[in-house]
Amino acid sequence: MQFATKAIRAGQAPEPATGAVIVPIHPSVTYAFKEIGRPAAFEYSRSANPTRTALETCLAALEGAAHGLAFGSGMAAIDAVLSILRPGDHVVAASQIYGGTHRLFETIYRPRGIGITYVDGDEADGFAQALRPTTRLVWVESPTNPLLQLVDIADVAAVTRPRAIPLVVDNTFPSPYFQQPLDLGADVVVHSTTKYIGGHSDVLGGAVLTGDANLHAAFQFYQNAAGAVLGPFDSWLTLRGVKTLAVRMRQHEANARAVAEFLAAHSRVRRTIYPGLASHPRHELARRQRTGYGAIVTFELDGGREAANEFVRRLRLFVFAESLGGVESLACHPATMSHASLTDAQRREAGITEGTIRLSVGIEDEGDLIADLTQALN
Repeated sequence: MQFATKAIRAGQAPEPATGAVIVPIHPSVTYAFKEIGRPAAFEYSRSANPTRTALETCLAALEGAAHGLAFGSGMAAIDAVLSILRPGDHVVAASQIYGGTHRLFETIYRPRGIGITYVDGDEADGFAQALRPTTRLVWVESPTNPLLQLVDIADVAAVTRPRAIPLVVDNTFPSPYFQQPLDLGADVVVHSTTKYIGGHSDVLGGAVLTGDANLHAAFQFYQNAAGAVLGPFDSWLTLRGVKTLAVRMRQHEANARAVAEFLAAHSRVRRTIYPGLASHPRHELARRQRTGYGAIVTFELDGGREAANEFVRRLRLFVFAESLGGVESLACHPATMSHASLTDAQRREAGITEGTIRLSVGIEDEGDLIADLTQALN
């Protein structure tokens, strides 16, 4: 099956008891045993739930993974992956990552005795040089949040695979529609399904997908033990959202291209970052590694915070709010929102300024989006 068909059919056969075409919501917490020591297919909904299993099957199919787990949030999914670490272990991570991931690394896992080394994601050699005998994970985003740096996943995998070090890729921004990290050599894919997979800004969730049975067993054990599962109704909402992922991503990208080209030509914009622009330093990598450029456009205004505040206050169609990936267009100020947990020095080192704005371009009419940006900038 092709991607769009998988999104609608994988894990979603008609329900056998009634013939229901849509996967039912199964709210039951517990399930009847056949006899002592013989549970049915499901036992207790923290361990597994039919609606959640349908979603996990679908997401695994979309990423080309053998195994999938759905969590109550993207951060819960990330935490489950990191749960395999023990005191004295070491992680190599790209220096540009989501602020929430950085916060989890620094305030939860480093105090537990986990060593973390950050490297420039532009060069695979940096990952190779940072490895230690105790390195247990390599962590990257591509593109990164919010400055859309691209990491050559295949090159990094060429470093990690011979050493049997799992390579984890946060694939939230491109979604599985535009990028398939497992095909590029990654071992684990993480998603905030709150974003493009859910697609409607109405359900939190996360997912971990892998082809490695041992890693999956470790993540599954932690999920069952810690309990950060996605509930049946949220699983159903996410499954409904994923059905339209392919068609949504095509429109997201078309609008984002138009927005990026408009901003790149505007006199008040200092720089525009979008992998689909030839000016992006790794545009050729984006063409080779992905099937599309995505829907996040980041730009920097002259005038710092004052200019940024004036811009967001004038917006009428773009909503100034956290998050991304919904059908509606959003504007974010990373310095005070997605990356507020970083220090001023860390944000400066990452290249996030007070004038940096991240746009999550929705699927509204392209002309209306450009008109709103025009009036806000002018």
